[in-house]
Amino acid sequence: MTQITFQKPGHLAALPPLSLYIHIPWCIKKCPYCDFNSHSLKNGLPEAAYIDALLTDLQLELPNIWGRPVETIFFGGGTPSLFQAESIDRLLSGVRSLLRLQPEAEITLEANPGTFEIEKFQGFKDAGITRLSIGVQSFNDDMLARLGRVHNGKEALTAIATALKLFDKVNIDLMYALPNQTVQTALNDVQTAITTGATHISAYHLTMEPNTPFGHTPPKGLPQDEAALDIEDAVHGALEGAGFIHYETSAFAKPAMQCRHNLNYWQFGDYLGIGAGAHGKISYPDRIERTVRRRHPNDYLALMQSQPSEAVERKTVAADDLPFEFMMNALRLTDGVPAAMLQERTGVPAAKIMAQIETARQKGLLETNPTVFCPTEQGRLFLNDLLQCFL
Repeated sequence: MTQITFQKPGHLAALPPLSLYIHIPWCIKKCPYCDFNSHSLKNGLPEAAYIDALLTDLQLELPNIWGRPVETIFFGGGTPSLFQAESIDRLLSGVRSLLRLQPEAEITLEANPGTFEIEKFQGFKDAGITRLSIGVQSFNDDMLARLGRVHNGKEALTAIATALKLFDKVNIDLMYALPNQTVQTALNDVQTAITTGATHISAYHLTMEPNTPFGHTPPKGLPQDEAALDIEDAVHGALEGAGFIHYETSAFAKPAMQCRHNLNYWQFGDYLGIGAGAHGKISYPDRIERTVRRRHPNDYLALMQSQPSEAVERKTVAADDLPFEFMMNALRLTDGVPAAMLQERTGVPAAKIMAQIETARQKGLLETNPTVFCPTEQGRLFLNDLLQCFL
């Protein structure tokens, strides 16, 4: 006789896929629009000490993910490509010795287009990097100057061409709705990016984040709402017309070239976050925990050398907050997620939030198909309104 087991409410029958995020917080110069945990280089890079700290950090987390395979790694920043290829190699060797890294793991490193970094690309590949994400933002030198970037358009094209010779997967980060940008100048950037042959393009609307120089004093000439929407429509249309799939709010990829690491975030998978200011999410059979590391690199380094556990703050996500946290990620995906994934990844059955689901459907923001949670076209345009239904 077959025994049937039922998942208890609030319990996970199986743990989700696991990724590793590694934060490297230094930049040559901090951009005026950036609200990430990044710090300008002042007294050189403490590379060896920081790699030691990251490996200590990883060892600290091992009991919480023991035996679980790691599907993807993402080096974010800051500008991880400032580190020497030898440092990245030492770190990845340490990761492989501590974790069950899958043989086909996707390993992404964020890079800037400066000549200093381009010379290291081969070394990054030799270290095990499989995907490069290049922070171009624009190919227009005037726009780059307004954004406070330290590279020019020619360096950006050289970096992309070099990367494409070495890596099967290359992402270009672009920004639009820039100061004094027109539909045509935005399209010039997008067409240039498409022509390079890159397989993934992330297109972000420039936003004025609080606690940044631009947030404090916005640059002159920012396109107003209607003009910015025209630019966005043109950018998205050009990418889709060139065969890119608009699979997430800001992400476009050629078929089978989606970023696996980011897909895991959006599908409410787990991720270890190590490094200064890194965030993580770890599931256990009976709860989901969020972690955050000490934000300032100097504090993080000091604590990792003396009291590693003091550098990490852990918080269990309240059961009532899980549906919103799940939807906040899943509904960024154009095709949404299977409805069954809510209970699989949070332990919360869909029946518990059926009133909110119905509200979103009645407002025309969520598709009516009961087997998927998928935003309508209206829902994608008004994502915040859709998410408000689940608050």
